[in-house]
Amino acid sequence: MINGGLEEMKKFTAYFVRHGQTMLNHYNKVQGWIDSPLTAKGRADAKRAGQQLSNIPLAAAYSSDSGRAIETARIALRENPDNMNIVTYQYPEFREQCHGYFEGNDLNQMWQFVGAQVGLTSESKVLGTYGLEKARDLIHQADLYGEAESNDMFWERLDRGFNKLRENSKDGDQVMVVSHGMTIRSIIDRYAPDLDEGIATINGSITKLEITDDDIHVDFFNKTDFQS
Repeated sequence: MINGGLEEMKKFTAYFVRHGQTMLNHYNKVQGWIDSPLTAKGRADAKRAGQQLSNIPLAAAYSSDSGRAIETARIALRENPDNMNIVTYQYPEFREQCHGYFEGNDLNQMWQFVGAQVGLTSESKVLGTYGLEKARDLIHQADLYGEAESNDMFWERLDRGFNKLRENSKDGDQVMVVSHGMTIRSIIDRYAPDLDEGIATINGSITKLEITDDDIHVDFFNKTDFQS
């Protein structure tokens, strides 16, 4: 639409949902590109998110291509009365970050190994001192195989995902995107750092983004009591 010679910017809403709890979450294992099934709690997480979004007229539903995200999206959409008409897509770009050699390892052990580079021994101390983006580079540097994503690699992938969302959404659309804990928290850390209180993204929580052609605005982060 043209108004006064200027093209109006498209804006759409994306409800980012963290997948439900998985077996590897339950056992405190590193889970990025590797996968594991949802637990009974994880299926309940997904159902709760679906119920909270059930009154939203979704134009489409997206997830990463990880099984836990696909399963969460499937369970959540069952709660939407229009679920049979909602087209779903899987975008690898919305995967969790890749931890390379550390995938499947004990989470605390990974942070001890990674933090040894800077004299710190816990996730909270590394993230509290260096932030998510520098911590991602520390994981990349510590990976014996060099295959963990650096921060630049991670954001190049995630930005491609946002561009695909923009290309496939119309002005005023509302969509669901099932993604991953550190991925969602990284979005918050970049676009609304004041909302990152240093706690993990909750399984099944909802984060609301308003996306335009050149920006992302965060309405809220990590809610488990959203009322649509």
